Amino acid sequence: MSKVKENDTKVLKSKRFVVRLSLVGKNQLIEFTNKKGKTYTYNHDKVYSIMKENLESLDCFKKYKSYTATNNIPKVLRDKKLV
Repeated sequence: MSKVKENDTKVLKSKRFVVRLSLVGKNQLIEFTNKKGKTYTYNHDKVYSIMKENLESLDCFKKYKSYTATNNIPKVLRDKKLV
């Protein structure tokens, strides 16, 4: 991931959707571009609060403290305001 300054806010650019325990509480904006070229921008803390219950039940999140998706954002987030 790379950091880009945008309106005095650092935006992490990523090739995949990501939620990391280490980013919780940092109010980080993340810009994710999927393989089809569609770009999503989201506030990491908002996404975490929406997904928290689901994330805490995932073995991968328990083990790696991270959740990623390459092709799209999770369905639970698709109709939500994420910034």
